[in-house]
Amino acid sequence: MRSIVPFEMSTAKPKPPGIVNETDAVDIWIARWLRVRRIEILRRYGCDPRRLYEIWEGRRFPEAQERAMKLFQERYPELVDRTDFGKHRVIPRSNNAPEQLSLFD
Repeated sequence: MRSIVPFEMSTAKPKPPGIVNETDAVDIWIARWLRVRRIEILRRYGCDPRRLYEIWEGRRFPEAQERAMKLFQERYPELVDRTDFGKHRVIPRSNNAPEQLSLFD
């Protein structure tokens, strides 16, 4: 049976919903590695899903991933060897590849 690891949020001052800062970005990385559901992260921060992907793809707060990795290794050393620390990979949904045009010949 899989044990659930509690996710500890940072103790930052309350802020308006939808605004994500660098401290939040570190927490969002840790939540991703702990496999917290995306909907739970969105509820926690009250932001648009695109903000999460900007963080996970490294477009916003690129240094947050390194800080989060250090914190993750301190807090959850037993999970380090089982965690993928890579960035989010975009998977295109369209099948409009040029090589498919040959199917109609």
